[in-house]
Amino acid sequence: MQNVSNDSLVEDPAELMAQPATPAAPVSTANEQGNDRCIVKRSDGVYVDAGVLGATFETAVNNLFCTHAYFAGLNYAVFLKVMFGHGPDLPRAVNGETMIRFAADIVPFTPERRELYRAVKISDGNAEYYFEPVFLRNQNDPQGGDLPAMLDVDEFISDLWVKGIRFGVKVAAVRAAMLPGKSERVTVAQRLDPVLGVDAHIVEVSEDIHRSDAPRQLANGKLDLMAFQNRFPQIKKGMRLLKKVPRKAGVHGFELSGMIIEPPIPTDIELGKLAGPGTVIESSAAGEFLVSLQAGFLAVDGKTQQISVGDKIVSRDGVSARTTGNLQLTGDYEEYGEVQEKRLIEGDSILLHADVFGNIVSRGGTIMLDSNLVGGTAHNANGDICVRGVISGSVVQTKHGTVTLHRAESCVISGTRVQIDHASNCEIIADEVFITTAEGCAIAGRRIVLESAGPRKQSEMAIYALVPDSATIDAQLAELNAKVEACAQGIVKRQGDMDALTNLPEVRQYMTLATKIRKKEMTLTPEQEPQFQKMLVAVGPTLKAIGALSNDVKTLGVGKQAILDMVSQVVRQKNEVAGEGYVKVSMVNGDTLASSMKFHPDGSSLFDLTPKDIKAKLRRVDTPGDVIFSGDCGAIDWKLV
Repeated sequence: MQNVSNDSLVEDPAELMAQPATPAAPVSTANEQGNDRCIVKRSDGVYVDAGVLGATFETAVNNLFCTHAYFAGLNYAVFLKVMFGHGPDLPRAVNGETMIRFAADIVPFTPERRELYRAVKISDGNAEYYFEPVFLRNQNDPQGGDLPAMLDVDEFISDLWVKGIRFGVKVAAVRAAMLPGKSERVTVAQRLDPVLGVDAHIVEVSEDIHRSDAPRQLANGKLDLMAFQNRFPQIKKGMRLLKKVPRKAGVHGFELSGMIIEPPIPTDIELGKLAGPGTVIESSAAGEFLVSLQAGFLAVDGKTQQISVGDKIVSRDGVSARTTGNLQLTGDYEEYGEVQEKRLIEGDSILLHADVFGNIVSRGGTIMLDSNLVGGTAHNANGDICVRGVISGSVVQTKHGTVTLHRAESCVISGTRVQIDHASNCEIIADEVFITTAEGCAIAGRRIVLESAGPRKQSEMAIYALVPDSATIDAQLAELNAKVEACAQGIVKRQGDMDALTNLPEVRQYMTLATKIRKKEMTLTPEQEPQFQKMLVAVGPTLKAIGALSNDVKTLGVGKQAILDMVSQVVRQKNEVAGEGYVKVSMVNGDTLASSMKFHPDGSSLFDLTPKDIKAKLRRVDTPGDVIFSGDCGAIDWKLV
């Protein structure tokens, strides 16, 4: 059902206190008018007692309308409010006044006028009336001729009442339809449908608190068939999980007859039935909530629907398309089963006990693999990675952390620090690299220490010492030094010009006299002052030129110092970038090439590259820099100077 608003309420209830008084008329009581005592006619209008509203007022109005009278100047909005309690609030009483004005007068509804109003068609809560020109019989015409007449809104409301329509008259529409020259069918009254209430219900306060194995919906509306909606909900301590929204009663409506239409009573529920271990019901001014007592992982009992929060999530089913799908967690995760190929686990600290064939992503914890990593990846944004088994054909990368491996074969490895017992046919780049045995690898780093290095089958052994490329910094230093020299030359030139002007006889003589006068070592007589002013006029342009040169010298001096400060800053930057670099190989077993590789010291990470870029960077044929070592035996001990 719809809540239909009536344009009949355009009249302001405040008018009941604001309408001007009618011309002076005898004050009559309700009894004198033949009406019930609740309606009182005064000289300034018709009033109703505020203490007897509703049914009593309705009975009094019905008696008045049925005795062929009506309310002139009726305020329909106040009329409905007094009778049915519908509409805007009535204004507050002034000076203890208990009477409410709702009309201007009570006047007779003559039979001749009643005949002007025809039947009303009522259908589905709407009342329709056909408006057309009307005529009154001319009492002064012996021939019985008719005179044009006008319908009246107040009479129309009274006529509708007698016909059973007591609510919802559309006063504005009726008044517009009564204008001269109109013939049209108009909806003159309308039922007010009730507003349905709201059942008490439970809403989720936090996101992702329920376990769902349905495919996850992406931001673009598509479904990710490789991931479930929420396999392992994770909860913080004190988090509000669910909230009970209390039921809200509806608003009753009205039939055209004025009969109340009651909406259905909303249903209620109990939130306490859903509280399981690790949760509690919390009531406050904000409402009733189901709150977690501890941090942990959320579980829902399929039978009782109770929600509980445990300390830790431990999975033994493995990670596959059948069991969990891809996992995107906000906490730690421990798995005893295998991680299948192409499956993704994303979280903080991740501990996996079985073999991994998929992809592991940590946002900042520790990745620990007790078994093997085969054909998969392990990425950590800010933390360590440790694999106790064998990694083969895989990618292991951390942006800020240490990679610790037992055995690596045909892998791409990068990190702040890389430690490997045995590496073969791998591409490795890091700030620090420590490998016991390296075979057929391409290794790049600032500090490299290998116990043994050599080729493996068709894979060459290549070692690259990352050396900062200072060409840009050197060019910047040269440019700054040239500016310093230019400032120095400018200062010398302007200082020479200023000395030449200062040594002119007339200038020197004036400045000597001016100095003595300023120090009060001598005083000019009245006869000498004009001569001194003539000297000032004569040397004035020269003094201005000397002042301009002096300002130029100061400006160039300030600029020179600023450039010198920049030179010092660039030199410090160059020294910081250079740092400490070395390559140490205890034993070379086969053809091994060690050379330098320059990098741009722009502050970005040296090893935060994609696997494809790392391979392209380390396996290119051309020699990237100066050769440090080339041979099939011996040792390497090189240090960046």
